[in-house]
Order: sequence, then structure tokens, then C-alpha cells
Amino acid sequence: DGPIQKYLLIFGVLVSVLIQEMCHFAYYKPFFFKARVGLKSMNPGETAPSMRLIAYVSGLGFGIMSGVFSFVNTLSDSLGLGTVGIHGDPPQCFLNSASMTLVIILLHVFWGTVRLDACEKKKWYALLVVLLPHLLVSALSFINPRYGLKLVSAYIILVLTGVWTFFVSAGA
Repeated sequence: DGPIQKYLLIFGVLVSVLIQEMCHFAYYKPFFFKARVGLKSMNPGETAPSMRLIAYVSGLGFGIMSGVFSFVNTLSDSLGLGTVGIHGDPPQCFLNSASMTLVIILLHVFWGTVRLDACEKKKWYALLVVLLPHLLVSALSFINPRYGLKLVSAYIILVLTGVWTFFVSAGA
């Protein structure tokens, strides 16, 4: 059933994003503090890396993982000769997928930095402001094949989140 599958996919995206964000929050204190203490004990003469650096690296790791999964899904759809286009896919399918993969990687870096700052400063509203764009960007996949609208929306969210991350990171 088409409608049932669509609603199941929407439910799956919602649950997936909520689980991701809850896991990010749950591992914040034990992981980041233990990582910092562990790094300091390995190099007692040096200062431990800043929490912002750890947040950046963590966000980059999650971003690359999400980007790889995003791109692998597209590549799996392309198996066989001339598969793209046979099912009505526009020729911009791969360009859109590559562009969205870049957006996802950068957004996870930004979200990781903002999320850590929110936890450090106990600004719990910022966690919600990370969750909502995460849900929105994930839901953009449901407006395929309107790639122009999807990419413009994702890049607007990317720029706004990037500016916010710049100021959260004490950028000047």
C-alpha cells in the first residue's frame, strides 16, 4: 500500500531522528568528560583539547557516517546499466545526492558544536533548535524529485546553522 508505506517512512524518519538526538544527549556527559580526562592523562604536560574541538571532531564523525549512508543508498539505487531514469528518475539524481551529502556532513558538524555548547551552558532550548532543523532536513527527502526546492531549503538551513555555530564557537 502506497499511503501506508509513506506514513511508515515518515514515522521511521521521526523516530530515527529522535533516537539520534537522544543518544547524542545521553553520551554527552560520560563520553566527552571521560575523553577529555583520558586525553589529559595521556599527555600530562599538555593542556587537554578544548571541548569545542572534541565537539567538532564528534560532529564530523557523525556527519561523515550520515553522508556515507546517504550516498550508499543512492548508489544502491543505481545498480545495473541505465537504471537511473528508467523509473522516472531525473538525470539530476546523483548531483542532488552529492549536494545533500555535503549538506548533511556539514550540518552534523554544526549541530555537534551547538549541541555541546547547549549542554555545557545548560541552554536546553538550543537542543530543541538543533532537533527541529534535523527533523526538517530529514523530511526533505519526502519532496523528491523536487530537487531545486529540496536543495535550496537544505542550504538555507545550512547557512543559518553555520552562522549560529560561528557565534557559538566564539567566532569573530
